[in-house]
Amino acid sequence: MSKKVEREISAWIGQVALALIFAWSAQPASAKGTGHIFVTNEKSSTLTVLDRTDTVIATIPVCARPRGIAFNRDKSALFLGCGDDNAIGLYDIASFELKRLYRGIPDPETFALHPDGRHLLVSNEDDSEASILDTETGEITGHYPTGEEPEGVLITPDGRFAFVTSEAANLVHVIDLQAKAVLKSIIVDTRPRRFALTADGKQLWVSAELAGVVDVIDLATLELIATVPFLPKGLRKEQVTPVDIVMARDGGRAYVALGRANHVAIVDIASRKVLDYILVGKRPWGLRLTADGKKLYVADGLSDDIVIIDTQSLTALTSIPVGQVPYAILIDDE
Repeated sequence: MSKKVEREISAWIGQVALALIFAWSAQPASAKGTGHIFVTNEKSSTLTVLDRTDTVIATIPVCARPRGIAFNRDKSALFLGCGDDNAIGLYDIASFELKRLYRGIPDPETFALHPDGRHLLVSNEDDSEASILDTETGEITGHYPTGEEPEGVLITPDGRFAFVTSEAANLVHVIDLQAKAVLKSIIVDTRPRRFALTADGKQLWVSAELAGVVDVIDLATLELIATVPFLPKGLRKEQVTPVDIVMARDGGRAYVALGRANHVAIVDIASRKVLDYILVGKRPWGLRLTADGKKLYVADGLSDDIVIIDTQSLTALTSIPVGQVPYAILIDDE
């Protein structure tokens, strides 16, 4: 990477930090704020809805094999990735009804909504690419080649860059959305899955499932700078398969779902040291923090439940049955 590009990215890092602060503090004028928790259930093709008291209030039949989930811009509706329908569904939050089905999107797994509120960047697992969906016209307006089995997608708050993991190629692809080009492919550890951006916008953390670690990428240089290993007591290294990552807004902690290890790791972000491990259900994959950071919701893919963790006492409060193979969680609490 040239010195000029490094300087441009370094200047951009400061802009990202400001954008993160704005994104975490500003609320959409028409946001619903229902307090509902939404869980996609991959095998039963349903959406489980819980209310503010963590009571299941609805189980909604949806498209086939729902995985990724995201709000639309004003939080009046949800995008669901329909893996077996080769489509993305848009569901109304108030009525839970299907508003629109975007067809012709090969095996969508996860995606991210651009800050413009119009475009989705989608990982197309079987096609080894990421595509851009214009949610107003329903057209695919861009294609970005990736390695095999792309999954995790993250767009920076300013909309300038996007990152996509390639599970089979052990790569993180850096996409310049302004230049409409793949800027770089970064070699990481085995089977990268999901991303999280630190509160200061300086580091990108990426889980490496089969390596049992989280890799840390410096966004100023787009280089791998550190690795965070995990090994709960009594487990073997091959049993630790991290997937999802979420960051506390105050920049203090990261939470990592450890898959086959049936634990969630709590990591001090500054030191990159593991503070504790919390036992949850079988094969935790998806994570989501409440807006106040006090509760962490964990989707346990092979025990068909979610576990709620109190982040102050670092204890599991309860387990709630949902659908078959819960994948991802979204909370409407802002």
